[in-house]
Amino acid sequence: MDYSLNFKVNEKIYLRDPEGTELGRQIVKNAIDLIYRLGFEHFTFKKLAKEMNTTEASIYRYFENKHRMLLYILNWYWSYMEYLVVFQLQPLANSKSKLERLIELLTHPLPESEDHFDYNKNILHQIVISESSKVYLVKEVKEINENAVFKPYKDLCARISEIIQSHNPAYAYPHSLSSTLIETAHSQLFFSQHLPKLTDAGTENKTAFVERFLTDLLFKSLQP
Repeated sequence: MDYSLNFKVNEKIYLRDPEGTELGRQIVKNAIDLIYRLGFEHFTFKKLAKEMNTTEASIYRYFENKHRMLLYILNWYWSYMEYLVVFQLQPLANSKSKLERLIELLTHPLPESEDHFDYNKNILHQIVISESSKVYLVKEVKEINENAVFKPYKDLCARISEIIQSHNPAYAYPHSLSSTLIETAHSQLFFSQHLPKLTDAGTENKTAFVERFLTDLLFKSLQP
């Protein structure tokens, strides 16, 4: 059975909730596709409006600027990832199996939905790899963070750290390792595709390489 997921995104990010209207969801859906095609630097509301055959004003009713739109998209993604971590890892028998499945979730393409209004999760995953750092590597990050707009990312890291602590309660850096796994998954996937000499991927399948590298990094870090 196919279904579409909705997540409550921090209302400080948007002017009007995109999940509340068909137009709002179409704005986000088309923005994901266009950011993937053009890159965030070249993405504009004017180009999005043209793509959708609508007006820039209609987009500005939902988002103040494109940085806020990217932040919304990433918040949705992090909420979705936490959902996957909770429901796919819960049935597994032990912490080792959960950590191995976690690495798969961080490195492999995401499952798709056939719902016409659902977001393209494979494209969304690629956007996260190449664009996610642009929402927090900004001068105003402290002020932005005061509105708790990074909470879904922090919640995901907290979930991962709980599994790490379950596997090795004596490990001193579970939160740092959690964020390192996520960020390293992104950077190594990006480097192996575009700057391969910064990795040891060679001719190996890029996803398989990053999965193997993260697995090695994780379990060697957690050795007693």
